[in-house]
Amino acid sequence: MDTVMQDIRFAIRTLVKAPMFTTLCVLCLSIGIGLNANIYSAVYAVFQRPFEYADPDRLVAIDERHTKRGWSEVSLRFETFKEVQRQATALEQTAGVGFRSLTLTDGEEPVRLQGALISANLFPMLGVQPHLGRVFRPDEDKKGAPGTVLLGYGIWERRYAADSAILGRSVSINGTPHTVVGVMPKGFKFPELQEAWVPITPLLDGNPRDWHEVNTYARLKPGADVGTATTQLAAISKRLAEQFPEAHENWVAYATPLRDRFIDGETKLVIMTMMGAVTFVLLIACANVANLLLARATTRSREIAIRAAIGAGRGRIVRQLLTESVLLGLIAAPIGIGIAYWLLDIIIASIPEGDLPYYYVFKINGPVLAYTVAIAIGTGLVFGLAPALQAVRGNLQTALKSGGRGSDSGSGRNRMRTALAIGEIALSMVLLVGAALFVRSFVNLKSKTGGIDSANLMTMRFFMPGVRYDSSTAIAARVEDVVQRIEALPGVVSATASNLIPLSGGGGGGQIEIEGQPVANRADAPNIFWAGVTHNWFKTLGVPFISGRNFTEQEARAQPDVAVINETMAARFWPNADAVGRRFRRMTDSVRWFTVIGVTRDFKDDDLDDNEAMDPSFFVPLRYLATRNTGIVIRAEREPTQLTSAARRAIREADPTMPVFDVASMDEVRRMGMWAERLFGWLFALFGIVALVLASVGVYGVIAYGVSQRTQEFGVRVALGAQPGDVVRLVVRNGAILAVAGIAIGLVGALGITRVIRGLLIDVSSTDAVSFIGVTLFLAAVALLASYVPARRATRVDPLTALRSE
Repeated sequence: MDTVMQDIRFAIRTLVKAPMFTTLCVLCLSIGIGLNANIYSAVYAVFQRPFEYADPDRLVAIDERHTKRGWSEVSLRFETFKEVQRQATALEQTAGVGFRSLTLTDGEEPVRLQGALISANLFPMLGVQPHLGRVFRPDEDKKGAPGTVLLGYGIWERRYAADSAILGRSVSINGTPHTVVGVMPKGFKFPELQEAWVPITPLLDGNPRDWHEVNTYARLKPGADVGTATTQLAAISKRLAEQFPEAHENWVAYATPLRDRFIDGETKLVIMTMMGAVTFVLLIACANVANLLLARATTRSREIAIRAAIGAGRGRIVRQLLTESVLLGLIAAPIGIGIAYWLLDIIIASIPEGDLPYYYVFKINGPVLAYTVAIAIGTGLVFGLAPALQAVRGNLQTALKSGGRGSDSGSGRNRMRTALAIGEIALSMVLLVGAALFVRSFVNLKSKTGGIDSANLMTMRFFMPGVRYDSSTAIAARVEDVVQRIEALPGVVSATASNLIPLSGGGGGGQIEIEGQPVANRADAPNIFWAGVTHNWFKTLGVPFISGRNFTEQEARAQPDVAVINETMAARFWPNADAVGRRFRRMTDSVRWFTVIGVTRDFKDDDLDDNEAMDPSFFVPLRYLATRNTGIVIRAEREPTQLTSAARRAIREADPTMPVFDVASMDEVRRMGMWAERLFGWLFALFGIVALVLASVGVYGVIAYGVSQRTQEFGVRVALGAQPGDVVRLVVRNGAILAVAGIAIGLVGALGITRVIRGLLIDVSSTDAVSFIGVTLFLAAVALLASYVPARRATRVDPLTALRSE
């Protein structure tokens, strides 16, 4: 310990004596360490942070897949869920969850909550205890049971000021009295962003068998595994298909570990891609510091030789030099943590509230701090080892005689410095190509309109609670009333309604049969997206007709057998004929045949970043798909946000029990829908810029050091008549060689890595020529510029001074 402390004290004195060197090293390392700590917080949250449930490794999710259509991760039917509960012996417990909008009314303005229907055993199975009160009893999860509700901590705190007297209080949930029996812990929102929970059986028992609406979770029995559970689930599916072939044929249930089900492959790929990027940045920083240490070894060669001459072994000297490099890493660590905190705050602020499930917890915690200290020590060893070993090599007698001058001119150190610079350029090439591809993806996404005219469009949703809205007729009548009230407002051009809001989802799906194109069995029938809409739907969205006509106002208020389809549906089913006048029917309605009266341009019903082809879609009058959760789209004469308050009042005047939520302009909906691509492109651009700056410093350092080593040579050249341009070309040529070698290696690496991330790109190839050529030219120009600065310095060498100095 005495010698260790001696090494540390000497290392501190040495670094203090070279403040410029120390500052530059610490700056490079703190940037690399800070970026790594920041992204590792996401790696820990996604891959390593344990779920805060009892024995989480035994928890699984149960889904269904369709063996013919390739669908997977489809929720179970309620009856399938009950059969799994009864028959799956490999499962200790099985619990169900259904997503629902819940309107809370308690004498104040109604509020819409993201809610869930749950079986009574869900929270006991997870091992989660309420913060206040109790969970549901089994008798409360039965058909006809009195209504009960569990509140989330957030709504309890906001709405009721965290008053414990809430227990036992009766509140209205979707127009029905419910007794509050408990409050769940702070931050708990299972399964994703839920704010309130009610029992599942009273609402879903008796629903049709073809309604997939129960997200199912289970706990494996001790000794059972996912494979055993999946085998049993397949057997249960087979028995159900034999008993009810119409609903269950080709559907097979299977189990997946809960973490794998909750955290999808694309999220994992995004996180690991970013982790790889910041690792590259750290390697570039390490290469820079290693180059600085190699350069500094020149001035310390006499010191090291004296140490060796008076008895210090090579191992002792290497340990001292490694102590200095590790100390640099440890000094950089707290600065890096500060950078990580700052960047994490920016990242969290850029994520719209409510867009990430509650189990994604990004923070600088104990494991992240431990990782930061580990990489600080590790990088100190990595960048310090090679220079330390180089420093103890060579002839000690020569070093003592020369006093350190020129002792570092050997080819070994120069080759290492050159190799490090080439490596920096290669890594920068990979990062910059990745940044270019992601930025181009975001630009492509930003330019998409989704097929609608989003200017001056306002969107909002309202929910219709209570038994008076049990029928589709009552729902449609209320929606039409709301649309009329809003259209009468000053500044409104038109308004329309549907459970679909373009770019944010809604609508439905189902199998259809085309007249004259019979299918052999129902399983082979095509599945088509569809939605019910009010009059002025296409006019309000600015979607043009290709052929045919729109619904008349009378048709939109009734249930005529007419439909408007998009151009993708027309091209798929009637590729060589006019689709207008053709007929089709839904497989769930064998009597009603819809006649196509119009064909419109395609527009996106969901996220703009969906790389899949446009779905074939059809639209029918609202009464065919009237839902309690309804979206309103308003086209304004001018700035649409000015209509927000008036539109809210119109909805409240129609029915004061209806909550209004998700209020946003269509342009804002577009922006919110691309936050992930914006963030990813911004981060990768940041990593690329940092890498470029560090690599430029590295190239500059190598060339500048080479110039300093060749001062005598340049003096002789100038004395013999060499022109400044000749010297510049000589020096810049060396920089060009570094750039060409680094770019060539980087191109190979970029071609390999971009193939891995191609699934994350939008409308741009992983081998996009613009990105590769542009980055190549840009990086080459920066490298040459970094070479030109020391080259100009070389032209100012005084021949006499250079010759005398040697």
